Amino acid sequence: MDLKTKSILLSCFGVLLFSTSLLAQNPVIQTHYSPDPAPLVHNGTVYVYTGDDIPGYDFYYMTKWRVHSSNDMVNWTDHGSPIALESFSWARDRAWAAQCIARNGKFYWYICAQTTANNMAIGVAVSDKPTGPFRDALNKPLITTGNWSNIDPTVYIDDDGQAYLYWGNGSLYYVKLNTDMISYSGEIMQVPQTAESFGGVRRARNANGQNGSETAQNKDMYVEGPWFYKHAGKYYLMYAGMGKGGETLSYTMSDKATGPWKYQGRIMADQPANSFTNHGGIIDFKGKSYLFYHTGLLPGGGSYGRSTAIEEFKYNPDGTIPVVKMTKAGVGPVGLLNPYKRTEAETIAWAEKCSIDENKATGVYVSKIRTGGYIKVRSVDFGSNSPRNFSANIAAGLDGGILEVRADSLTGIKLANISVPRTGGWTMWKQLSSAVDTAVTGVHDIYFVFKGQNITAGRELYNFDYWKFEH
Repeated sequence: MDLKTKSILLSCFGVLLFSTSLLAQNPVIQTHYSPDPAPLVHNGTVYVYTGDDIPGYDFYYMTKWRVHSSNDMVNWTDHGSPIALESFSWARDRAWAAQCIARNGKFYWYICAQTTANNMAIGVAVSDKPTGPFRDALNKPLITTGNWSNIDPTVYIDDDGQAYLYWGNGSLYYVKLNTDMISYSGEIMQVPQTAESFGGVRRARNANGQNGSETAQNKDMYVEGPWFYKHAGKYYLMYAGMGKGGETLSYTMSDKATGPWKYQGRIMADQPANSFTNHGGIIDFKGKSYLFYHTGLLPGGGSYGRSTAIEEFKYNPDGTIPVVKMTKAGVGPVGLLNPYKRTEAETIAWAEKCSIDENKATGVYVSKIRTGGYIKVRSVDFGSNSPRNFSANIAAGLDGGILEVRADSLTGIKLANISVPRTGGWTMWKQLSSAVDTAVTGVHDIYFVFKGQNITAGRELYNFDYWKFEH
């Protein structure tokens, strides 16, 4: 069969499998857990700042934060962990929800953590780049009141330049940030909570000092996880409310940045998230609106192993937000990936049987690759001229691994094949190449399939840094 015939068959094969290639997109990160997603749009790229659940414990065990980015909403590049509890001399535990924002060429990442004084506080890290490196901007907390409610900061800069920081568990607070973004003016204000503003209120603490639950007449109530933003002249506060057996995503609206607020309802509630909590963010990107949230649906996940998911939605004509349903398919691509530019192996639409590591010399790379695993990359545009060569930067302490490159499915037509030798160590990188023996043009999903050769199924095969096609 000549290359032209193969190319025609490949194009037809891609059309047949196009619908099935869209079936699995949520959660959008599969190589580790990624709770409390906080998206940021900057210069045509979406960055999502998340926590890092360590599952296997009966509490929210988190010690660092992570960053991913995407230009197309389906292929997400892992930028590793630019900050951790160790980045803050005053922090000792509970690296919980955080949000990053850009201003005047710098990026300010507002985090919360348990302090050495044994309470929760809000700090801020700063960087010249959205992916870091970040450093503690103050070497002390920004918000510290001795209150365990000092969690889940959310930040927004209004059209007039005034920045606001909201936060809180049970109670909701805000301050007006100064233009330096690392100090504030005026007092810390507590937001009044009523059924009209948040759908309901908590009962007073009972005799045992425990928070009460919602009363029978309450439709909802503010719990935690606020997300503050503005859309079409209206201010929105999305937050974790309370539903049957777990948190909802609910919201309230106002004509002013500081209220008064009017409760609007639940965006996401009573769905099979496999997680008691939910925490989200909302952005507009390339003319579409997106809801970020988390679930416990990755293998081994749950309430203490949560992962970022995304759904597209459209605002109602009056500016209200419709009910949004969780889906496995998630969102579709809003861009194309260029295979003729170096692409990091940690740019992933879906992955199985592999993980992520990083070091100072290499940066972030794909690790713990095992037989039967793979990476899928979506909407790869080969153009009208087929590539002739494929190369990959790989490291292996042992031999026996194979990297297959296939189009449109795990068993799709094979474009390239690399038998990986020992390279001198697991971080001793070598650029390996293969001829592309099947012509491929147009847009396809590409699968990097991991196989072993006469080795046990559980053994690590190799590490994978980046890849590139060439004409």
